[in-house]
Amino acid sequence: MEDKRNLRKERIGVVTSNKMDKSIVVSQVTKVKHPLYGKFVLKTKKFVAHDEKNDCNIGDTVRIHETRPLSKTKNWRLVEIIERAK
Repeated sequence: MEDKRNLRKERIGVVTSNKMDKSIVVSQVTKVKHPLYGKFVLKTKKFVAHDEKNDCNIGDTVRIHETRPLSKTKNWRLVEIIERAK
């Protein structure tokens, strides 16, 4: 069982919304080089994650990992808050 848990995907991102009850929206921004023009473009991916204690605020840097589906869009869970927003 321990080995299977380690295969779960982990993401680090910034909380962009905490308006929902026990849920947060985490954005992961990556820089991708455009294949033709060579310019770097920002790509944003959003994840809806489960926050059991409602302790995240907008701007916090957090670590989330994959879990079973908890609702229609929510299949990530908050692991830790890496850095609080200033």
